[in-house]
Amino acid sequence: MLMKFIQLEGRFPLESAIWKDGYRFPRHLLKLVIDGLLQEEKDCSAVILRFQEFLEYDDIRYYTMSVVIERIAQVYQNNKETLPSIFLNNVFGLLSSINMPQDDKLSNFLVAQKEKVDEWKPAKLMEHKKIFERVWMGFLKHKLSVSLYKKVLLILHESILPHMTKPTLMIDFLTVAYDVGGAISLLALNGLFILIHQHNLEYPDFYKKLYSLLDPSVFHVKYRARFFHLANLFLSSTHLPVYLVAAFAKRLSRLSLTAPPQCLIMIIPFICNLIRRHPACRPLIHRPSAEADLASDPFIMEEKDPAKSCALESSLWELEALQNHYYPNVLRAANVISRALSTQESDISELLELSAYELFEKEMKKKFNTVPLEFEPVEGLLGKKHDITAEHFSLL
Repeated sequence: MLMKFIQLEGRFPLESAIWKDGYRFPRHLLKLVIDGLLQEEKDCSAVILRFQEFLEYDDIRYYTMSVVIERIAQVYQNNKETLPSIFLNNVFGLLSSINMPQDDKLSNFLVAQKEKVDEWKPAKLMEHKKIFERVWMGFLKHKLSVSLYKKVLLILHESILPHMTKPTLMIDFLTVAYDVGGAISLLALNGLFILIHQHNLEYPDFYKKLYSLLDPSVFHVKYRARFFHLANLFLSSTHLPVYLVAAFAKRLSRLSLTAPPQCLIMIIPFICNLIRRHPACRPLIHRPSAEADLASDPFIMEEKDPAKSCALESSLWELEALQNHYYPNVLRAANVISRALSTQESDISELLELSAYELFEKEMKKKFNTVPLEFEPVEGLLGKKHDITAEHFSLL
């Protein structure tokens, strides 16, 4: 009903536009609606979801973003220090509901305009991008909770960066997030990947930080598939130093000793692909000149700098140990290193999201004709065919 009032007042304005950009849009009414959606002490997610359908209108979308900027500044001034978490969640819910247009010509307006709209800001895609950038930068400069941090990073690479006029403005936000560690660092990889590959971002310690993210917990986080997909992209360049690739291969190999089988099926081809791309790493799996027995592994697992990990001096003995794994598919995957590696890389895209449940279901669907229950056939209770006589039964 409130949006209907906005539409009607825009059609029958109480005051005429007396300057060039003063087109008939009841911005003051929309501000009252947005202020009601962005409350400080009440979760308004259900109402914001209802309001989402009006954000498809170009004029409503533009003025909503401009009003949100004012609302954030107003609440910040009232609270002086930090913004309430409920308010921040409401703002994120509203901003994440905005779907930016793709066409240069915008003509889907809730408030019909009788005058020429070529000079009207809501009718220009570039103006939408500018204010979209302003509202997100104004929101992200405030302190966010960990859960909200993750939600922003989840949509950043698809819903925010492509619609900004200057995506490089996100460099500071993403580099800080990448240095936090844990799941937040994993999620920041998507945005950093776009900035590095499309906007020439230079991050001196990027691979050093990526190396430090490889720990046992990476196999159990919710974003495991996304992390290994991006790690595969970052390590796909053939111009990377040999010591760096060897360090990643060796660290993954060491971590595979305690990894679950659904991860091992993906990790082993991942390591083999690294060796295929960088033939100089082949001594990790075949070093004819090496001594017969090594007293200890020279690789330093605790070293955070891949250049000092001594990975090239070591070997991937962990993969040979996995040839005795209890799960047959892992055993077969590990046997690849026992023969000459093919030049063609393995496709790991279908293995990234493999789960233990899927492995179990696959095994349950297998049909066995005969199941061996004994190693040697039974010939009798005491080892002979006729060791039980009538006397035994009479005694019983």
